[in-house]
Amino acid sequence: MLRTPDLAVHLHICTAGSDWERRTLLFRDWLRRDPRDRARYEALKRRLASRDRPDMDAYADAKGPLATEIITRAERWASTIDWTRAE
Repeated sequence: MLRTPDLAVHLHICTAGSDWERRTLLFRDWLRRDPRDRARYEALKRRLASRDRPDMDAYADAKGPLATEIITRAERWASTIDWTRAE
């Protein structure tokens, strides 16, 4: 987390080729493909952003259940199409 008076950035860095990288890219690709999950995730993020949270961890934790639900669907989809990450 980087904070300045004018900017707050939450940056994730992962190892290339790691399972975390794979899941993150799969999540991205699934949201690009599925308008329903994309809308649900956007609505949740907007709701959470409008609330006062003690820190970014609380915000991330609040997204967890929906993110897990979405990644489960994304994994099922990926297994049916032999998914590989898109650029």
